[in-house]
Amino acid sequence: MTTNVQTVPDLPTVKDNQQRTWASGDYAAVAARIQFIAEQLIDAANVEAGSLVLDVATGSGNAAIAAARSGASVTGIDYVPTLLERARVRAAAEGFDIEFADGDAEALPFRDASFDAVVSVLGVMFTADQESAASELLRVARPGGTIALANWTPSSFVGEMLRTVGRHVPPPAGISSPLQWGTEPRLAELLGNGVSELLVRPRTFVFRFRASDEFVAFFRKHYGPVHMAFAKLDEVGRAALHRDLAELASSHDRATGASLAIPSEYLEVIAIRRD
Repeated sequence: MTTNVQTVPDLPTVKDNQQRTWASGDYAAVAARIQFIAEQLIDAANVEAGSLVLDVATGSGNAAIAAARSGASVTGIDYVPTLLERARVRAAAEGFDIEFADGDAEALPFRDASFDAVVSVLGVMFTADQESAASELLRVARPGGTIALANWTPSSFVGEMLRTVGRHVPPPAGISSPLQWGTEPRLAELLGNGVSELLVRPRTFVFRFRASDEFVAFFRKHYGPVHMAFAKLDEVGRAALHRDLAELASSHDRATGASLAIPSEYLEVIAIRRD
């Protein structure tokens, strides 16, 4: 008789590895290309001037800066110090007074009901403990406040890219896929009775590169999960991963000219904290 043993993940170790992953490469370079996602989310969330906004897993500050453009008082937290420094430089260059601080999305250092809006753009979805992260989003949002998220979907190009990387360098056993945040049923489970409204809208962002090899080189250099995967492989493995990612990019190309246009779906999520 075969007994199935469920793997129990070592969450502190997983989180430590995740932190090192996102500190590798230069995620700020990727974030600079997808700033538009943050601008659209803040607009959809109807962030008001004078409101208190928390950007969770702010990275180099995309959503924090977008919220500041609306006149909000903004705090951004992340657990990668180098990204926070990039966020501070960006905010200062644009003349915004944003508070950036070290913080864990699964244990936010704020009192209950501290913010009018809590946002995260392609950030909180990568937490190791999804339930804890979702609970924290709800806890720090005031009753009637907004929780606004942008999350890659499982069927998106980025979703397929992460699965391709995972076939070469498997993710930790027992950890839920971050792409679950890009499905309405999982969002309903995570936010549950904590929200009175849950509005989900599919959107598409288009990555543009001159060629598939340029795409691979860019993500290998800058995007932590891809950067670390290449670092863990030998020469043969790196060549194979490069080939598979280049083929993936070419298969998703929707451009009519010589360059690449790669659409990737994400969910724009607007939830209202229950009173």
